[in-house]
Amino acid sequence: MRLLLIAIASLLLSACASQGQVDPDGYRAEGKASYYGARHHGNKTASGERFDQNALTAAHRNLPFGSLVRVTNLRNDKSVVVRINDRGPYSKGRIIDLSHKAAAQIDMLRAGVVPVRVEALE
Repeated sequence: MRLLLIAIASLLLSACASQGQVDPDGYRAEGKASYYGARHHGNKTASGERFDQNALTAAHRNLPFGSLVRVTNLRNDKSVVVRINDRGPYSKGRIIDLSHKAAAQIDMLRAGVVPVRVEALE
């Protein structure tokens, strides 16, 4: 039953993410993004979930857990929608930490840290 609920929630989040419109009155910031290394895979996040490097998730210092944000790599204009499920980053000058899968989708794995725009979705 629990797996069924997780699968349904994932499908709903995917549907919302594909249609997500930027919230004109919501959070918007530019700064640097990094991504979680594989050594964090399986560890508990601040929201209580286990970190899955293959999920489209991210850590942000203060956005509410469950928030959907669009992260755009300003070097190549590629973007990805992620769900906030952890706190961080704790490195100075960074505004968001992405999962490995999210980082791969915006082609930032080689660089490790890239300039991004983060925008809350409705």
